[in-house]
Amino acid sequence: PDHTLLAELSQVDSSAMGNTRQKSSGVRARTRDLFSRGFRQKGVIGLSTYMRTFKVGERVDIVANAAQHKGMPFKFYHGRTGVIWNITKRAVGVEVNKVHRQRQIKKRIHVRLEHVRKSNCDAQHLRRCKENDAKKKAAKEAGEVIDLRTLKRQPEGPRPATVVKAKKQSVETLTPLPYVFRPKNNTENRGDVKYNPKKDIPLMPGPVAA
Repeated sequence: PDHTLLAELSQVDSSAMGNTRQKSSGVRARTRDLFSRGFRQKGVIGLSTYMRTFKVGERVDIVANAAQHKGMPFKFYHGRTGVIWNITKRAVGVEVNKVHRQRQIKKRIHVRLEHVRKSNCDAQHLRRCKENDAKKKAAKEAGEVIDLRTLKRQPEGPRPATVVKAKKQSVETLTPLPYVFRPKNNTENRGDVKYNPKKDIPLMPGPVAA
């Protein structure tokens, strides 16, 4: 072997190669499981993803789709819910709240359509608004004054009182069996001492049925 080349390589400072123990801190660092697709969800994105209609003011969930690298949000926003404030040709602008120390910052980001889903966080609220509007309209047509307290949600409250009736038969009381300590007999396998299996600790009487 070339001893001159080996000598030169041995004199090279290891710090020139960089810190080999440093962890990567890229944009997609530690997202191997975060951005991975689910079971039987890999492959080409379906056309129904592009046929959805979004409106300004709607709430959406930001879920990164690894099949489309363009317009992918930063890993912090994955799984967050925001409000649409802008709509472009291939993306939507989402306003997300970000808590930083003692303050709450409103972050505005643009995310491609593949990484956005319609949220169901306010579905119950919208359903109640629709029902209340129908009640107000019906009361107005009937010429009645509706009580606004009836439109608000009321607590469910406790269950009503009931009477439990027992069957007409004798009541049987069950009690636990008492613990009986059974010491281990070490003279069973000894040849010099004869073991008597009939000699045992008597059991305590059990519960007596009423």
